[in-house]
Amino acid sequence: MTIGLIDVDGRHFPNLALMKLSAWHKDQGDTVEWWDGFSQYDKIYMSKVFDETYSPDLPEPCNGAEIVKGGTGYGLDNRLPDEAEHIYPDYSLYPTLTQDTAYGFLTRGCPRGCAFCIVSQKEGRASRKAADLTEWRRGQKHIKLLDPNLLACREHMDLLGQLADSGAWVDFTQGLDCRLLNEDNVWLLNQTRIKEIHFAWDFMEQEKQVLDGLRLYARLDARKPHGKFGTVYVLTNFDTSMEENLYRIYALRALGYNPYVMIYDKPNAPREIRRLQRWCNNRRIFRSCPDFREYGREEARP
Repeated sequence: MTIGLIDVDGRHFPNLALMKLSAWHKDQGDTVEWWDGFSQYDKIYMSKVFDETYSPDLPEPCNGAEIVKGGTGYGLDNRLPDEAEHIYPDYSLYPTLTQDTAYGFLTRGCPRGCAFCIVSQKEGRASRKAADLTEWRRGQKHIKLLDPNLLACREHMDLLGQLADSGAWVDFTQGLDCRLLNEDNVWLLNQTRIKEIHFAWDFMEQEKQVLDGLRLYARLDARKPHGKFGTVYVLTNFDTSMEENLYRIYALRALGYNPYVMIYDKPNAPREIRRLQRWCNNRRIFRSCPDFREYGREEARP
């Protein structure tokens, strides 16, 4: 068979599903390539992670005998077959992005069920082990971990141990749930090579749990990335007021963390929220103008 692949979102971040499908089809002796508009294909896979707001759909190609669409951008009820899900990905599809970097999931699912997140609908209201590290890494020096909530998994200590033993630089791309930190898992995180660790503070009602976890990590962390303790994502434009947004930002800075504003439904967010993001996420501005209200006055001057 001749297989064509379409990364609908573009090729700025590796599409793991396409990498696995490519590996599986090549194992069957099939020819796999990025789709073009001139060749004829027995099957074409179109994969899309994001919705129409961030990733407009592409016209369905007419040069394939069978068209298969998958990914959360097309719905939550499509899955890779097990034989493709648990195969070593074809990293050659994205040679620049995956050079000496392994991408994958050790766990799937999340018990939190946050209204702004589709993970619990797609993967379930529990964090469960999905793979060992050896399934999708073979000695690469960097690891991009895509797990939604690793620390909520029952086997997370074993999985953290695998990451620490790998000796690779680990990027927890989705952040870690700081409400689940304890002395044991912080100790293992300290054995792991992490350039910058990420946490999140989404809702005001999480204040005590979040701050308790962050204080514990600040007390026990042995690496001090960037001279401090790491980055904390701050969700805005969802369920908090501007006063609560500023409260979280200032509280995180006081603890030594770098707040990083994330905007829900950014295309329709108020101008003030977008200004808040520019101010907070630009470290040079954030340091030189520590008061957001003063930044607003500076920006308004002719």
